Amino acid sequence: MAAGMEQRLGSLTIFTRDDFEGNWLLVASGGFGQVFQARHKRWHMDYAIKCSPCLLPEATSSDVNCLIEEAAKMEKIKFQHIVSIYGVCKQPLGIVMEFMANGSLEKLLPTHRLSWQLKFHIIHETSLAMNFLHSMKPPLLHLDLKPGNILLDSNMHVKISDFGLSRWMEQSTHRQYIERSALRGTLSYIPPEMFLDSNQAPGPKYDVYSFGIVIWEIITQRKPYSGFSMMTIIVRVAAGTRPPVQPDSHEWPNETQHMAELMRCCWDQDPEKRPSFSDIILDTNLLLSLMDSPIADPESEALARKVSGKASPHWPQEVSEEVGQKLVDSESGTDWKQILQLSDTESLAASLYENKVTALHFLVAQGSVEHVRQLLAHEGDVDCQTACGYTPLLIAAQDRQPDLCALLLEHGADANLADEDGWAPLHFAAQNGDDRTARLLLDHGALVDAQEHDGWTPLHLAAQNNFENVARLLVSRQADPNLQEAEGKTPLHVAACFGHVGLVKLLIGQGAGLNAQQRNLRTPLHLAVEQGKVRAIQHLLKSGAAANALDKSGYSPLHTAAALGKYLICKMLLRHGACPELPTEQGWTPLHLAAYRGHLEVIHLLAESQADLGAPGGMGWTPLHLAARHGEEVVVSTLLRCGANPNAAEQSGWTPLHLAVQRGAFLSVINLLEHQANVHAHNRVGWTPAHLAALQGNMAILKVLVKAGAQLDTEDGEGCTPLQLALQDYKQSAVAFLQGKEPAMALLDGPEPGAQTEV
Repeated sequence: MAAGMEQRLGSLTIFTRDDFEGNWLLVASGGFGQVFQARHKRWHMDYAIKCSPCLLPEATSSDVNCLIEEAAKMEKIKFQHIVSIYGVCKQPLGIVMEFMANGSLEKLLPTHRLSWQLKFHIIHETSLAMNFLHSMKPPLLHLDLKPGNILLDSNMHVKISDFGLSRWMEQSTHRQYIERSALRGTLSYIPPEMFLDSNQAPGPKYDVYSFGIVIWEIITQRKPYSGFSMMTIIVRVAAGTRPPVQPDSHEWPNETQHMAELMRCCWDQDPEKRPSFSDIILDTNLLLSLMDSPIADPESEALARKVSGKASPHWPQEVSEEVGQKLVDSESGTDWKQILQLSDTESLAASLYENKVTALHFLVAQGSVEHVRQLLAHEGDVDCQTACGYTPLLIAAQDRQPDLCALLLEHGADANLADEDGWAPLHFAAQNGDDRTARLLLDHGALVDAQEHDGWTPLHLAAQNNFENVARLLVSRQADPNLQEAEGKTPLHVAACFGHVGLVKLLIGQGAGLNAQQRNLRTPLHLAVEQGKVRAIQHLLKSGAAANALDKSGYSPLHTAAALGKYLICKMLLRHGACPELPTEQGWTPLHLAAYRGHLEVIHLLAESQADLGAPGGMGWTPLHLAARHGEEVVVSTLLRCGANPNAAEQSGWTPLHLAVQRGAFLSVINLLEHQANVHAHNRVGWTPAHLAALQGNMAILKVLVKAGAQLDTEDGEGCTPLQLALQDYKQSAVAFLQGKEPAMALLDGPEPGAQTEV
């Protein structure tokens, strides 16, 4: 058997167990078999060796033949998002492939909370891999696409594996195929036509359906049809039921809503209505590009208040009075813990002892000035600290007890002793707006610019909580208005973010940097715009804040306002010199973002402000490209009326008309044609809008294009006419029309009745 293998494997390497070090690590197992991580002795590299259940030592010659054919096929496919195959291991029998450090997506989803950006990266790279397979001649179907076959390398990049392995099952009966799919954990990813038609052969739209389920699983990080039996899944899928979208999906970012729309198209009950991967990658690429921007999630600068997170200790009043009096009546040498125990408060005493709470802490927390005065007369340790670093002075400051603070300071309490998080008494006074305590602390040497562990000063806290009284006191004692916390926010960033106009004016008057930048380069104006704080924005702009400051991703305040549809704020920014044509790092102008989000008032405003309607953004897309692909018809109409060029081509030669046809947006197609869109435009592969309409099988749009002068004998880059494409994709109605077998009477008088409803 070994000799036969060597003859038929060609360039594939044949390995044995002796080629690898002895400690094989099992990294995955299931219906697919087992995967081991093993280190090659000579190459000093880790590899994955996958042993399928049908390829165990007792495997038949037929099984071995399948292995050899599959390995040879996989070895020839070289693509950055497909796992590389290096050879076959004879003993044990398995495929040797590159080792993926982060394992499968199936293991990652239930154990890690993924960011939206990472989810979109995984979805897009998976679509790229599938498009590559489907673009081969002939197309190579995966037929087993699921999170278990989506692997992640050390940099979290996707590489899919096991494509075509389910072809080993094609020898089986239809029933055996479904049963074995259930055993392999693949049943949830099988499209309904496989259950409804026993003679149905898998086609490209099989993988598209599976991809739709994978998108759902990535977005929700849940398992589809969890807890359902095999028969229940089959019945539900066949009836058109799909996994439910989460109740809180309305809170998802806008781009995720669009991704969910793509997901629903992919798992459509009718295979003909599912998009092809050549279309899917356009959507996933664009959505990823927009998701990578800070505008994708309006909560990127969430109003997260800085608080201490600690509650001042309190005890039941009846215990307080009893214990407090005993503590005061006792002599200085008496063990206060013993007094607590005598008071039938054993559990309380144990807790206090464990947390290093002293009698002084206890009495300060009760707010009894006289009891504290009597205890201090015994010369107790005024700066004693609890387990979390609380001193009596910290407790008094947090509880807004200026008289107690004064008493403790008179007895030598250190005004700068901080807790375990770096909070000094002055931080608590500033957070509470307690200017009397703050003045006492400053008079006794408190550091006015003390920074807790995240870098927040008392002035940051006063700015956050809108305490002008404390802020004025702090700046009068030379507090630095430009100190930055860990993320780079100054007190002005905080005041602007929360819209505290009085604090904004005060800080600017004290020399706060108008254009100070956080670590992500965002200025106070960026934050005020994002939160819609109009009065703070007005004062910042009047004071000279830079309207065109760019953050780390190249977003200006106008980008933010346009993306959020803040018309009045956009108008204000433009009046103060904001440039409507600045591109982000991905190339998006404010008009691109307004068009994508469908903010009509902002689109009109930007157009009136001489924004470039044809600015090429990411992938060379103009605002009209975005609207044609993702927007409502009214957005397309608005841009065209403002003067957008309907014939601008993006980097692959697609015009807005191509995208509207590909999307099936009937009204947008009509609107574009009425504005002289070129019906003969070719994209880079030679497709005209008519080619796309034929591929989609969209008769309403195809007839409109013909009426507008589309040539049906035009060939693409490979010599295919719209008719040939329709034949290849089994679009029977389009074929009949293109062959002249369907009456074209409706073409004489415009679109046929009901054409809009076909879209």
